[in-house]
Amino acid sequence: MQGLLVREWTTFDRLELTDLPPPALGPRDVRIRIQAAGVSFATSLVVQGKYQRRPPLPFTPGTEVAGIVTETGAEARRFKAGDRVCAVLDWGGLAEEATAREVNVFAIPDGLEFCRAIAFTNSYATSAAALTWPHLLNVQAGQWLLVHGASGGVGIAAVEIGKILGAIVIATAGSPEKLALAKAHGADHGIDYRARDFREDVLALTDGRGVDAVYDPVGGEVFMQSLRCMAPEARIMPVGFAGGEIPQIPANLLLVKNLSVCGLNMGLYYGWSPNDLRYHYEDRVRANMSQLFRWFDEGRIKPVVDVTYPLTKVHQAMDDVLARRALGRIAVVMDEEAKRLGH
Repeated sequence: MQGLLVREWTTFDRLELTDLPPPALGPRDVRIRIQAAGVSFATSLVVQGKYQRRPPLPFTPGTEVAGIVTETGAEARRFKAGDRVCAVLDWGGLAEEATAREVNVFAIPDGLEFCRAIAFTNSYATSAAALTWPHLLNVQAGQWLLVHGASGGVGIAAVEIGKILGAIVIATAGSPEKLALAKAHGADHGIDYRARDFREDVLALTDGRGVDAVYDPVGGEVFMQSLRCMAPEARIMPVGFAGGEIPQIPANLLLVKNLSVCGLNMGLYYGWSPNDLRYHYEDRVRANMSQLFRWFDEGRIKPVVDVTYPLTKVHQAMDDVLARRALGRIAVVMDEEAKRLGH
């Protein structure tokens, strides 16, 4: 089979497609013929050895896939050959075949295309957990929700889920085109943060009170300015640092308004931690995914895949991600899904 192989820590553009042996199938594993895989900013960090977890060399990068089950391990009971699934991998997604722990595999609705299914295990699962879990943002109907990076994968998901919860959603993005996409997915207000000061606009929209919750995948100065347009007892969540800068949080600002900062590393629930807690959290994660698939079947969430690339053009896919050209997600497609999409 074909796939990328990281032999040493390097930049993504230096990786090459190569022939790889089929991955080993453990007793609790599911073998998947991959139809679509995700690429993200985090993927580029992993291959450089700059992410918080470093797979053992050599390895194939990629953690989000959708495809067809072809084989199951002796102790795997939930799936059978032929099932359509999406899955979270420890690594191995940018190849034609992968194995995943059954605990991290989810059946997908019949109407969900493989190329869009990759958005669920990361983008939508993260946003749903962030906005609904009681110890996180816990957004309630009628509250003001500020979503940064609202045209990206997690941003669109946060906008849609915020509206399902009954929030008043303010979206920020870096161009009129990106704001139009956020509004098409339900945002009540849009602010082009490159053209104007979003802090002033947020305060104007909320009559000076500020927002109740902030969902921030950007970080840096965006996070710092968000602290200054939050209501008393509001919550803010750093989801990532796409802007490249990790903010240093001034505790005095938290104290003045009784603000809360909550973090979410979805990987913790998928086993990406030294203690591997994926089985401990399985029920919570499956409930989260089941809710998302119900919302999809009801037409309430609509994952956006801006462009698809065949595996042979995986470097172009990553170039689009790093240049922040994508509206929604970018998918790398293979096998029958690549044929269906004309690749």
